[in-house]
Amino acid sequence: MPKSSGQKLKLLYLRDILLKKTDENHGITAAEIIDSLAEKNIKSERKSLYDDIETLQNYGLDICKTKTNTTKYAVCSRDFEVTELKLLVDAVQSSRFITRKKSIELIEKLEGLVSDYQGKELRRDVYITNRVKGLNEKIYYVVDSLQNAISQNKKISFLYMKWEIGEGSKIVKTARKNGKRYVISPIWLCWDDENYYLVGYDSESQIIKHYRVDKIESVEILDEKREQNKEILEFDGAKYTKKIFSMYGGEELEVTMLVDNSLVGVIADQFGDDIFIVKENENQFRFTAKISISSQFYAWLFGLKGGVKILSPQKVVDGFKAQLDAVSANYFTSE
Repeated sequence: MPKSSGQKLKLLYLRDILLKKTDENHGITAAEIIDSLAEKNIKSERKSLYDDIETLQNYGLDICKTKTNTTKYAVCSRDFEVTELKLLVDAVQSSRFITRKKSIELIEKLEGLVSDYQGKELRRDVYITNRVKGLNEKIYYVVDSLQNAISQNKKISFLYMKWEIGEGSKIVKTARKNGKRYVISPIWLCWDDENYYLVGYDSESQIIKHYRVDKIESVEILDEKREQNKEILEFDGAKYTKKIFSMYGGEELEVTMLVDNSLVGVIADQFGDDIFIVKENENQFRFTAKISISSQFYAWLFGLKGGVKILSPQKVVDGFKAQLDAVSANYFTSE
């Protein structure tokens, strides 16, 4: 007897039905599976259906069978648990560099990894509308080009954009350096302070710099190989992000600070728990770290409300005082 139309696709459709319509809390009967297959114009009998389910189990699909008043089948475990996907959804929502449109598209794809019931559970927690999100719709393609350049060991060129106030007080995007293309040896992509960054070596300046990925446009992978020097070969991403406060880099200096003991956790979070500290007294300790001095570093100090004091070098002490004076000038005036 010839097989009915679509039999070659039957196992694939059966797998899709089980993955989308069932989970550990929702099962489906053999009759319901047969009806769902019929919607795909595929005929199935109970005996052959049982054989197909066993085939999928042998393939590795975790299909559970439960008996109450009726017998039901369900996929009881998957590559991703709902809790894991919720973490990924949260990461997408909080990522400023991913646009609102792309965030929604990506979350919908994550929902496709679980059953329809679990997808609704994920969707209830999605709050995109009022979050501050990036505006560069091409960021996926930018990231792909940057990753390809790194894997191919090639230099790149790109336009680096900035925001300005244009005509009619509108905020407009323009290319930095009057449209001159940046030529960089890409080293690393990292995520910091809700933004995505490219770390690369600038041959012209002969230093490692970082760039906001959402401000990068028109990436071209060049034929020229990336720079190879000691600084690049010994680059340590973890150490780099420790010394750069929210990616606002400045002159790198060794800074010694006096810290209240109660803030040891804050210091460990920022600089790592392997830093060398020296007991100053019963209430305080000293430590030294290489830090890129910037307004973000000073803002971090200010947020600790006097619990951290800069001891040296003096130029960093003076820089912090200048920051405090600049802020005070906005609120206090001499009579």
